[in-house]
Amino acid sequence: MPADSSPPSVPPPADPRPLVVSLCGTFLKPEMQSIYRQVTGLRRFRTVVFTEQVEHSALFPFELLVIMEKLARPRARGNFILRFWYKYVVRQWPPPRPITRQREHFPYNLPALLAAHQPALVHVYYGHKAVKYLDMLLKWGGPFVVSFHGVDVVKFVDKPGYVEELRRVFSHARLILARSDSLLARLRELGCPEEKLRLNRTPIPLDDIEFRERQAPADGEWRLVQACRLIQKKGLYTTLKALPAVIARFPKVRFVLCGTGPEEKRFAGKVRALGLEDHVLMPGWMNQKDLVSACHFGHIFLHPSELTTSGDQEGVPNSMLEAMASGMPVVATRHGGIPEAVTHGVDGLLVAEKDVAALAEALCTLMSQPEMLSRFSCEAAQSVRERYGSESALAALEDSYAEALELAPAGP
Repeated sequence: MPADSSPPSVPPPADPRPLVVSLCGTFLKPEMQSIYRQVTGLRRFRTVVFTEQVEHSALFPFELLVIMEKLARPRARGNFILRFWYKYVVRQWPPPRPITRQREHFPYNLPALLAAHQPALVHVYYGHKAVKYLDMLLKWGGPFVVSFHGVDVVKFVDKPGYVEELRRVFSHARLILARSDSLLARLRELGCPEEKLRLNRTPIPLDDIEFRERQAPADGEWRLVQACRLIQKKGLYTTLKALPAVIARFPKVRFVLCGTGPEEKRFAGKVRALGLEDHVLMPGWMNQKDLVSACHFGHIFLHPSELTTSGDQEGVPNSMLEAMASGMPVVATRHGGIPEAVTHGVDGLLVAEKDVAALAEALCTLMSQPEMLSRFSCEAAQSVRERYGSESALAALEDSYAEALELAPAGP
């Protein structure tokens, strides 16, 4: 399709609910299950997904998908000769009169698609994608909101000019959503106006998660579970360093690490180097059903996240909330949004980031006190159900959509 052409108008649907375009770069990566829950869980609004590419369609089936077309940049005409003349022949730069700019170009046919579908609102998933799409959204001219999920409060912020572009997003967006209070605080630091910030908690499908009160295993075969993408900020190596001290007191303990990621091979190598193969299981990535089953056979959920050298931090980890809903008490770090979900001494134990000794001691404390384990188990399930249920989280998201549509146009 030529860059300046438009797709045919989409006929009006029979469904009278306002249309929201859910805009994301990839639909979807395995770790983006919460986005799928939002897209498929809307009630007062209907949605169509615009995306650059589709992945894992069997895992995330969705019919109303539109793949944006990447447009070729028009060839420059005339400017090269003028620039060469003034720079290298006349040696007068900048030139006495402006060189005519190339005609407007966008990398995708997003403005034309939006004009054809005529949504009431666009929801851009991830802040760095909003920076990428901003000029195309402004060309369309309609209202949009942006949600931040964790990595996007640090991604590219050290790149010259990026924070200024992010502030343009803040300026033009109707509302800015974030998954945790810690992410909201980071967005304030980056310059987002307070009046635009809204908390958008992760929706957890609690109806699909059965609660089982945890008891100390009679055979001593403790199972510590962590489910995550295998990346630096998940504190994987802190756990590995803490494990020998736990094994010394509980020789049959096993650490079950569910997930895949760029650290997978390196982590497996460290396990072998330390001789911990009998105590560390790596079953790989699991779908929702299998992960719930893994949690039901676990006793304690581990999530010792830590701030990376690039400043990457967690929101509130979805896997941790799901584990808590199943009745698993948590041992984790005071990092990002984790303390918003885990109350130290009530439904889990929290330690400082990268504190190997403290992590081992917290695990041993919980494993040696059956009454505490049982009490934390019940409290974990109750607190998640009160604060993170899908119904309330999706209702809050749709409230933000309705509020955004009522607000005056954003930006200068």
